[in-house]
Amino acid sequence: MKIRVGTIDFHCEIHGREGLPWLTLSHSLACNLHMWDPQIEALSDRWRILAYDSRGHGLTTPVPGPYHFEMLADDVFGLLTHLGIGRTHFAGLSMGGMTGQALALAHPEVIDRLVLADTGHFTPPAGAQQWRDRVAIAQAQGLEALVEPTLDRWCVPGFGERDPAGRAKLAAMIRSTSLEGFVGCAQALMQTHFTERLASIRCPTMVIAGEQDASAAATRQIGELIPGARTVMIPQAGHISTIEQPQAFSAALADFLAAA
Repeated sequence: MKIRVGTIDFHCEIHGREGLPWLTLSHSLACNLHMWDPQIEALSDRWRILAYDSRGHGLTTPVPGPYHFEMLADDVFGLLTHLGIGRTHFAGLSMGGMTGQALALAHPEVIDRLVLADTGHFTPPAGAQQWRDRVAIAQAQGLEALVEPTLDRWCVPGFGERDPAGRAKLAAMIRSTSLEGFVGCAQALMQTHFTERLASIRCPTMVIAGEQDASAAATRQIGELIPGARTVMIPQAGHISTIEQPQAFSAALADFLAAA
């Protein structure tokens, strides 16, 4: 379905029967809502799931940037308001996890439980320069030039041989991302700075990451900065742990949400 928030038509899917508690899913940069397919299949008998494509990703309207995370959080709040969702669990991975941090800080009243996966809380100058370099490549050569380097960063060694369909799915999502969406969201990632505010997040929170993800240390730090947060590390997984180790991720997510 398409839902208009402001001037943007957001592509969304809703799974699970009416009356179940809501769970909203937010994906990584250069992915789309299908990053969550294994979790939707595993959890939609217990939660009513809203999955959406972020601006400029998947089938959502591409619009020029720059973006920032307060904007991306407002997008989610607009979707929830349109659908009449007063409270929801929220799970976000990477960019989606930063969107979740912004949403929890700006609109704490809408979040029951918060799950922040394979994500960070601060982008140092060197990290911002890496994003500027990737943006330059995308603008000069298109997203295709970033497919293999991105998969090499995201995936654990041997993932392509163990799960060629999973790697192909990730590659297709990167290719399908609009240039406007990639650049706009990369500009948001250059400015990530939640560190000093994380202690004010009061909803029950779980941080979860692949042990081999480059952002695992930052994800652990988020767990240390949010009072009472639970930390889960997934063996043999890198950045997109929802696809690399879907059963382990889904089990950890279900266990945390079921405690509500």
